[in-house]
Amino acid sequence: MFSGIVQCMATVAKVDAVDGGGLRMTMQAPLPSDRFQLGASVAHSGACMTVVEAVALDGNNAQYIIDISPESLAKTTMGQWTVGTKVNLETSLKVGDENGGHNVMGHVDGLAELLSITPHGDSFDLRFRVAAEYMGYLPHKGSVALDGMSLTIVDPDQATNTFGIAVIPHTWEVTTLHTRHVGDMLNFEIDTFARYIANYVDHYMALKG
Repeated sequence: MFSGIVQCMATVAKVDAVDGGGLRMTMQAPLPSDRFQLGASVAHSGACMTVVEAVALDGNNAQYIIDISPESLAKTTMGQWTVGTKVNLETSLKVGDENGGHNVMGHVDGLAELLSITPHGDSFDLRFRVAAEYMGYLPHKGSVALDGMSLTIVDPDQATNTFGIAVIPHTWEVTTLHTRHVGDMLNFEIDTFARYIANYVDHYMALKG
């Protein structure tokens, strides 16, 4: 599990096609190599991937390899990543770690389209569109994960399938948000609690019906 608090930006160092339609990517991150031991779960712009090979580099840098399945390529932006692409990175939480965001599973639901970027001084208001089926999980002031970032929902609009987020300068600078443009797609994960509550309500209503 993750918190949606980005630790650093990692860089795609190598991309190789593999049999079956998947990809093998070599990643480089400015973190100690012991964070990327064989089998470790790491969120890459919101997509949880398993470390299949770890290679230590000098200092607080690590190089490691992940395998990406055709299913992950179909549901995320990972198929668009090339050598040099920067991605938000978060290693999995340990028992006792502070969770400063919300519970993020690293299971991407789909893609959110960036519709607008409006600066307000040093801060920014962004607006996104998602598939209509997800709008019921996006309450005003609720949580959402976009490219692995835990963010607060502002003014969801069921009529247009859109919602906003407000981004402070720190988040803008230390994540990939400052590299984004209108029309870009971001990995999108609804809040786990919202998912379970909606599932419970649907089940309850089915029993009552």
